[in-house]
Amino acid sequence: MKARAWMRTVGFLLRKEFRQVRRDRVMLFQIFAIPLIQLLVLANAATFEIRNTRMHVVDASRSVASRDLARSFAASDYFSIERVSAGMRPADEGLLAGDVSLILHIPTGFERDLARGVPAAVQIVLSATDGAAAGIVAGYARKVVADYGMRTGGPADATAGGTIEIESRGWYNEALDYRQHMVPGILVVLVTIIGTLLTSMNIVREKEIGTLEQLNATPLRRSEFIAGKLLPFWILALLELAFGLVVARLVFDIPMRGSLVLLFGAGGIYLVVALGVGLWISTVAETQQQAMFVTYFFLMINLFMSGLFTPIASMPAWGRIAAEFVPLKHFIDIARSVLIKGAGPEGLAVPLLALAAMGLVVFTVSVRQYSKTAV
Repeated sequence: MKARAWMRTVGFLLRKEFRQVRRDRVMLFQIFAIPLIQLLVLANAATFEIRNTRMHVVDASRSVASRDLARSFAASDYFSIERVSAGMRPADEGLLAGDVSLILHIPTGFERDLARGVPAAVQIVLSATDGAAAGIVAGYARKVVADYGMRTGGPADATAGGTIEIESRGWYNEALDYRQHMVPGILVVLVTIIGTLLTSMNIVREKEIGTLEQLNATPLRRSEFIAGKLLPFWILALLELAFGLVVARLVFDIPMRGSLVLLFGAGGIYLVVALGVGLWISTVAETQQQAMFVTYFFLMINLFMSGLFTPIASMPAWGRIAAEFVPLKHFIDIARSVLIKGAGPEGLAVPLLALAAMGLVVFTVSVRQYSKTAV
């Protein structure tokens, strides 16, 4: 009976909140029109210099020449060799899991071809989920191979790669379209704004107009009030995600190779974090202006630490560690992996668990921070 009464009370609050949103034309514009404009405009973002690209060397040659070529990559500031193997399978698994972004495949006859003076072929396989970054990394790799070819006695033309022929291939995004990298990330940011900014401002608005005090004077429980306030924006944010995916598919031709059920499930977990932050902001802000400033402070840190605009691998060591505690970073990784790579739950266990842990901590702290002055 208690559970039925709780659900009935929350249901009344939900109807009240949705009715209020429907009547507020400004909020409707914020939820649907503004994110659409931002998605269309912000998709054209710049890509910066990339360093410390993680790579896997597949050394089928196992020769002095192949090891020398691998050392040339390791000596560059742009590459970091994570693993060396003799076969492609471990490298393919690492590329799919996101552990590496580039595979250098050195074939069996590499040293023999160099000794004979005939072109020696190597293959560069790139994770092209970020098309612009993949093009830059491919250019760096070609330069390293070209310099090595010149040192081994090849022609002075650096673009020819000496006596080495280079075959490069981009996986997941063969056209190297940078929008396939940016659009999922921007969509996640817009969902975050709905979940955090509008949640915090909606509760603070109740403070400003005095209705929060009226609610505090009722027998309404704290759990009922929080559920009634947060559930509408949880639902609206998921609708925003669906709306954004439709736009991404129709306007930008973003592929959707993975399970959308998995993506929405991860989105539901991520929104617990976003809503928890919004609830916490509502406890420290007294006006909507204060709530807006605090929210944008939180969002700016998330944006620049999430890897959306600047690669996390290029950050200093402390920045790479701090990025692991940024929820936006994990959901962006999930969105890109599901849509572009077609990754499944087994390949996304780490970011999913990280989001679940963050959601538990943030939401628990936020609920305890919120105190009802009257019962």
